[in-house]
Amino acid sequence: MITEKRHQLILSELKEKGSVKVADLVEKFNFSESTIRRDLVQLEARHCLKRVHGGAIPVLNKFVEKSYQDKKSQFIHQKDGMAKYAASFVQDGESIYLDSGTTTFEMIKYLKEKDIVVVTNGLSHIEALINHEIPCFILGGRVKQKTKAIIGYEALTLLNRYKFDKCFIGSNGVHPIHGFTTPDPEEALIKEHAIKSSATTYVLVDESKFGEVSFTKFADLEEATIITTGSLDLKAYEKITIVKDVKI
Repeated sequence: MITEKRHQLILSELKEKGSVKVADLVEKFNFSESTIRRDLVQLEARHCLKRVHGGAIPVLNKFVEKSYQDKKSQFIHQKDGMAKYAASFVQDGESIYLDSGTTTFEMIKYLKEKDIVVVTNGLSHIEALINHEIPCFILGGRVKQKTKAIIGYEALTLLNRYKFDKCFIGSNGVHPIHGFTTPDPEEALIKEHAIKSSATTYVLVDESKFGEVSFTKFADLEEATIITTGSLDLKAYEKITIVKDVKI
């Protein structure tokens, strides 16, 4: 099969599923692994996709946010590993902030035995916190339907009344120069103020976020410890902040 036809098949699969794995492409299209990997390199050079460990994902659009459901279905195993590890830093007697992201959501099941108080701006989070009988507060304000996050002036005003021992944040982009970024300025403002209200901050990101820059910056790298899972070369980031690479 000619190269261009293979590329079209790979991109169609990527568009349909939101991410592709080399092993799945080999099995579905009966191409060799070396051919698939070469195709992914070529497609990345054309800015058609971004390679990640074992496969590829779409190129980030710095203005567009994926829906909560789309995010929830990606990197499931990695998110659980990061969430379990992040939850291990939470001690009895602490107040913590959980960002509305899908990785921080996975932390909740690992917090249920701890004597803590949680504040969140995540609509999905609050139901899970209640189900696990974890004392919790939810910010009031405008609901961003796509990401199920509560944002806006009211949320920011209430957030600024609290002080946290730790906060746990998600990010769309992680870059050694441009820091942590996200598409929505209002959501970025909530993240920024949560970090300022916390003694310690952890940002939970999978490998696809590294090297990406979204529309709005909410923090410099040195303001947080990064928790990630991956087989990336993280030396550029480790020079700036602490990186906890979870092996799963």
